[in-house]
Amino acid sequence: MCFHSKQSKDAQALEKRYQAKFDDASLLKTGDFNGFQHPSMAVISNIEPAKFQFFQWGLIPHWASDASNQKNTLNARMETINEKSSFRNYTQQRCLIPSDGFYEWKWLDSKGKSKQKYLLHLPDEAIFSLAGLWSSWTERSSGKSLYTFSILTTAANELMSEIHNTKKRMPVIIDPSAENEWLRSGETIICNHLLQARKINEQAFEQLSLF
Repeated sequence: MCFHSKQSKDAQALEKRYQAKFDDASLLKTGDFNGFQHPSMAVISNIEPAKFQFFQWGLIPHWASDASNQKNTLNARMETINEKSSFRNYTQQRCLIPSDGFYEWKWLDSKGKSKQKYLLHLPDEAIFSLAGLWSSWTERSSGKSLYTFSILTTAANELMSEIHNTKKRMPVIIDPSAENEWLRSGETIICNHLLQARKINEQAFEQLSLF
C-alpha cells in the first residue's frame, strides 16, 4: 500500500522535470505526507498535462454524500479499478503524483507490535511519478468543488515483499518515458524494479539490499 509519501523537491525542480508550470508555486508544500490527513498535493492530470494542479489525497466519488469514506480511497488496487464503485467511473481520469520517496513498515513479529520503518526511493533520490486516478466532487451543502485522487497499487516485487511483508503491495511507479502515454491512454509501463530501500533508525540510515 502507499499511505505515507515524500516530496522534497522545489517548484523549479518539478517544472524542469515535467516540463509543466505552476500557476501559484507558493501553494507547493514539501516534505512528508500522511494520506490520512488528506493533504493537498501537486499532480499532473490528463486534462492539463502542461500544468501542475493541487488535488487532495483520497478520492471522493461524485456520488458520495460526504467525504467520510475518503480514508478508504487513498489507494486503488490496479487489478480491480474497473469493478469497484469508487473507482470504475474514473479509469479515464488519470494523473501523475510527483514524489521522491514513500514509506513502509516491515512487521518484525506476527502481530505487528514491532515494526521497522523503511524509505523507498530511486537512485540519487530522483523524482518519480506515482500513477493515480482523480475525481471532481461537489459538496452538496456549500456547492464547493473538490479535486481528489487515489494512488494505484500493484503486487509487491521481491524487494517490497520483503518489506511490506503483510499485504505485499506497492504503488505503481510510471517509467519516465511512458508518463505522457499513461496520461493519454492508460498504457502502464512501470519502473518499480529501480526502487531502493533505506532502513530508518533513530540516529542513522542503513542501506537494505536483498542481494
